[in-house]
Amino acid sequence: MNEENTLLLFGKHIKSIRLQQNISQERLASLSELDRTYISGIERGKRNISLLNIVRLAYSLQITPAELLSFSLEENP
Repeated sequence: MNEENTLLLFGKHIKSIRLQQNISQERLASLSELDRTYISGIERGKRNISLLNIVRLAYSLQITPAELLSFSLEENP
């Protein structure tokens, strides 16, 4: 397992959900009580997010933590 690739794919997944919901990074940061730069770091695969912050983001995006963690570990062609 490539940890960097996993973080990058998870970040892309979060960004995709956020954009589908038409939510800015600033709004998601406010809803989840996290810093916008932290959200940006997650989306770029630069942050290894904690379980508690996964739960915060999931509920801020109005999805379950399981849905947030449901992403492919393979790059789309």
